[in-house]
Amino acid sequence: MFRRIAFFFVLLIALPIAGFGGDIPRVPLGHDEIRYLNSMPKDNPLTRSKIALGKLLFFDKRLSRDGSIACGSCHQPHRAFTDGRVLPTGINGQTAKRNVPTLLNLVYGSAYFYDGRATSLEEQALIPLQSHAEMGNTLDRVVATLSAISGYRARFKAAFGDRAITPDRIAKALAAFERVLISGESPYDLFEYGGPKGSMSQSALRGLRLFRAKARCTHCHAGFNYTDEDFHNIGVGWDRADFSTYEKTGNIDDIKGVDPGRYAHTKKPQHFGAMKTPTLREIARTAPYMHNGRIKTLKEIVEFYDKGGIANPFLDELIAPLDLTDAEKRDLIAFLKALNGSNWLHIAPPFRFPD
Repeated sequence: MFRRIAFFFVLLIALPIAGFGGDIPRVPLGHDEIRYLNSMPKDNPLTRSKIALGKLLFFDKRLSRDGSIACGSCHQPHRAFTDGRVLPTGINGQTAKRNVPTLLNLVYGSAYFYDGRATSLEEQALIPLQSHAEMGNTLDRVVATLSAISGYRARFKAAFGDRAITPDRIAKALAAFERVLISGESPYDLFEYGGPKGSMSQSALRGLRLFRAKARCTHCHAGFNYTDEDFHNIGVGWDRADFSTYEKTGNIDDIKGVDPGRYAHTKKPQHFGAMKTPTLREIARTAPYMHNGRIKTLKEIVEFYDKGGIANPFLDELIAPLDLTDAEKRDLIAFLKALNGSNWLHIAPPFRFPD
């Protein structure tokens, strides 16, 4: 009875972002409002005007060097803020080296990108703008472009108090918009908070038990956001590794044909090939998977983990064969699909941009 009462109380406060009239959006079912608010940096509080500005900047192609792509070109709302490609395409048809991760629930992150090279959403927001393989611009040019648009000058004044446009303010506006991209209200959330009977199928319920026990998924995909915010080498891409020089020198930097991942920034051997654990929220909507985009389906993901990844000298000790049956694999996939939320589906690109 208590669980049922708690569920209806949560529904009262877990309203979709679009229906909230204040500066801070209410969080959806499956999230804790206090945790969400505590995730906000003190030097960049959320306001309606800042979120609205960030949304415009996010989808405006004029922020790229040639005006051909925006942040939203690769992080598309209808694909749960991914692009559905193996690897994304930037300006001049250039291909980036890593698959596009979802932006949903990044508000809770402590490190960003697969290698964790950014430590805040503000820092993260400016990197694609300047990447040669992505938007290919410079911060000076972005500022000049936006400063020449009277509509943007007015919106920066509304968000920050005056018309000055700076890289710091651009980053803060983009980060503010990204912080309201949160996924919840999934079948799993309804089940967990005592929602209607049948919120999850029997197959998904069996999959949940497997997820927490035999499949050992919670070792890395932990907590309400299904990520430990850490980095792990699970063997993705190591079937193409070239060890010929490394076998002679013993120098890690001589391993070729594999993405070094977190190691490129920490130079710690245990981080070689390690990538950040992604959230599993919306996992059924964000194919293809892994940092190189080589895994196409949830079935392939489960098969990959069932076999214990791909052996390599730096394979995480948590990765081992699971010996799942075919029925267990189907149940695990059913649970993963039950992590698809509904509260964010209203988000769409703007109809017009400032001029």
